[in-house]
Amino acid sequence: MRVRVFGYGLRPGTSGYSDAEFSRVLTAARTDIKALQQRLEAPSDADAVSALRTGRVTLPAVSAPRYMRNRREIARQVFATRDDLYPMLVLLVATTGWNLEVMKELPAEYRLIEGKAVEVDLVKRRRGSRNWHHTVTWEIGAPGRELSTPGGVYLLLHRLMEPARKFLESPGFWAVWHSYPIGGDAQTECRNPFGKGLDASLRWSRWTQRHDLRADASANDRAETQPLQLSGNRLKTSVDVRRTRQFGGHLPSAARSNTTAVLFSNYLAGDKTTIAWAHEVVSDAFTDVERAAYDAHRRALQKTGRLKLSIRPTSVLVQGRGSEPGAQLKSSDAELESQTAWSSCSDHDHHPLTGKRCQTSFLDCFHCANSVITGDHLPRVLSLLDSLELRRGDLSESDWWTRYGSVWMAIREDVLPKFSEQEVARAHEQRPADSLLDIVEPRWERP
Repeated sequence: MRVRVFGYGLRPGTSGYSDAEFSRVLTAARTDIKALQQRLEAPSDADAVSALRTGRVTLPAVSAPRYMRNRREIARQVFATRDDLYPMLVLLVATTGWNLEVMKELPAEYRLIEGKAVEVDLVKRRRGSRNWHHTVTWEIGAPGRELSTPGGVYLLLHRLMEPARKFLESPGFWAVWHSYPIGGDAQTECRNPFGKGLDASLRWSRWTQRHDLRADASANDRAETQPLQLSGNRLKTSVDVRRTRQFGGHLPSAARSNTTAVLFSNYLAGDKTTIAWAHEVVSDAFTDVERAAYDAHRRALQKTGRLKLSIRPTSVLVQGRGSEPGAQLKSSDAELESQTAWSSCSDHDHHPLTGKRCQTSFLDCFHCANSVITGDHLPRVLSLLDSLELRRGDLSESDWWTRYGSVWMAIREDVLPKFSEQEVARAHEQRPADSLLDIVEPRWERP
């Protein structure tokens, strides 16, 4: 289904990886790059030294499978190979936050800034012919942290591919050994795998299977896991999700390699982890607002001399001034009680704070020690609750909570819990159409 949010046409996007899946992918990539560093340190094999000098691996002819295997083992001592592309690309996308296509066109030229950062001119073709180039500055980080910072990863991989890069006809960042020569006078077997096309026939499943990377177990069957389906888009989405979380969901701050609209519509809109996180954030924020509103209600009530509202589901009890606590009113006395919009007042002539005749809004009765709410009041209280909910459409959330939040929480937390489900259901059926909210706010104007 196609929907529109903030004016942008959106399609359900691809979900990123869970925190556990993302962690497993990064761990596998870093493990491979560390292994690549170690194997390229100091080749001692004569054939490997020769390959390092010529860009080719030459061996006596033997059976085809063994010949290819031997050549590959020798080349791996001095060159990065196609198999090394997978962890390299994973770390570049994970640390820089740029998509896979941009990483495939990384330039070999860079500018070192005070040994702390590296400046690179990226090519981003999706931006159109007038905005192909974008200059970025990537942090290098402290020694030993090269695999965790974008500048550190870029410089490390740049150095690891240098032995093969010197044999390229057109200098580029990417340079790996390939099992077949590509012609030219040198007959070199080293090439830029993305020189002719950005696809390069990558098969991510080969790398994920090698590390036995698996998706999280499903909720239905936690004992069975499926092989992890790795893709550049899902990897990029995972990075954007985590960056957006770091900025508290503020998209303009989180947008790094894309515009805000593209970041949301192409990467975040359909991501399950983003949706779950957003629900959690909203839920936590809503809980905090509710708690603040209820605390405001309790403080106002305590100022009038009571810790809880006087709720009497079946009979009216006097709890105001000039009466003994717990004394039951006779029906004739009950008729003398001052009726407010949604409750009774045990002493309308003496407000608990001023000692004078009450002049406050009927809404303040929900925070007053003189207020008495009985089962007879419940239908109109529920009608008021409905009206308060309708007012949400006329006010901002902030204004609504300021104006009605404490009353809304008083009804939900102090009044309704004192009645049974049957009593509330019966009162709900009997609630009047007019809640009297407009009467106590005669100047209310709807926009």
